[in-house]
Order: sequence, then structure tokens, then C-alpha cells
Amino acid sequence: MAQVRKKVNTYLNKNEINLPNHEIISYFNRFEFDFGIIIRLSTRKYLFLTHMEKLFNHNYFMELAIREAVKAFDSGEVPVGAVVVYENKVIAKGYNQVETLKDPTAHAEMIAITAAASVLDSKRLTETILYSTLEPCPMCAGAILHSRFKLVVFGAMDVKWGACSTLYHLLQDDKFNVKIPVISGIKEIESESLLKSFFQKLRSENSGLN
Repeated sequence: MAQVRKKVNTYLNKNEINLPNHEIISYFNRFEFDFGIIIRLSTRKYLFLTHMEKLFNHNYFMELAIREAVKAFDSGEVPVGAVVVYENKVIAKGYNQVETLKDPTAHAEMIAITAAASVLDSKRLTETILYSTLEPCPMCAGAILHSRFKLVVFGAMDVKWGACSTLYHLLQDDKFNVKIPVISGIKEIESESLLKSFFQKLRSENSGLN
């Protein structure tokens, strides 16, 4: 990965991006695997640089996804939010509405994916990035693969249903004819905190009924 580090440092210097040394190390540790995927996908320099530019925007877009998750929380839904980004702009949003719509497929990611496909008038979302506050489940991972997202970014791990890292890694499975890079842990603490608050509130309400 020495070549990767060299390319990253070159990019940072060229664009006059000043980061503390510990933060640069954090980026390396978290995204090194994904950098490797991006570089192997193509030798074209712009592809690597485009991915690098997006990294510095991940926190911003995940914050927007968290805002969607708050809407779910306020509606009494498990707080998960998602946004789809195209050309550095949010084109679709979604939050969990399973209980509201009485629909088991109404996950935040599914709603956002459907909205994005409608906006772009295409079943393929190859130039878009999906941000989700929670690791996508098998259902959502399947929709992500069919949509051909350029990248998926999520916050908190899902130890019960996670299909993009925790239990399975469907987006990188060799059995499929497409692979999608994944970045995890963006605003993980905030995403987890919202989920914990929701379930604590739910337990408190349920105990009050006994």
C-alpha cells in the first residue's frame, strides 16, 4: 500500500489540503482497502482522485442521512436514514417507514433508491453514491447491486442484519457479476447513539405499560 499512501499524499499536497498527521493515519486505516479496490479498477488517474475528493465530503452527506433518521425517530420508526448523491448533490432521500406504511420493504435505502431512479429516469445508478446511517440488510444490498451504485457509505454496523460487512459482504461477493466499494464507520457514533436512544425509549414505554 506504499503506492497508495504516496498517491494520497500527492493529492493532499496538490490541493493544499492540510490535515493533522493523526487524521491522515485515520483515513489510511479506515479506507486503505477501498483505495486498493479503486486503484485496481482502473489505471486512470481521475478515478482515484474523484474518489479521494468524495472522502472529504462523506461526513457532510452522512449528516444529511442522520437528519432523515431523526425523522424516522420522531415518527416512531427505527431511526435509519439514507440519501443518494449525484454529482455532489443530494437527489433523493429516505427514512425508515416500515411501521407507517405497513410495508416490510420500506427501508430508508429502498425508499431513497426508488426516488433516485425516478429522478434520473434510470434503473442504473452507476454515477451515484448511497449514504445510509445503518449497514444495509440483504434486501437493500440486493437492490444496491441491481442499481449499480458507484459507492456505498454507511455509519453503524448491523450485527443482526448487516449484509455489507458484518454478517455478509454481498457487495463484494465474487459470485455476483458486479462489485461495489463500501466505506463504513462514517459518523458511526452518532448513528449508533440515535438507534440506542430509540430502543431505550421503546423499552421504557413498554415497561410503563406493565
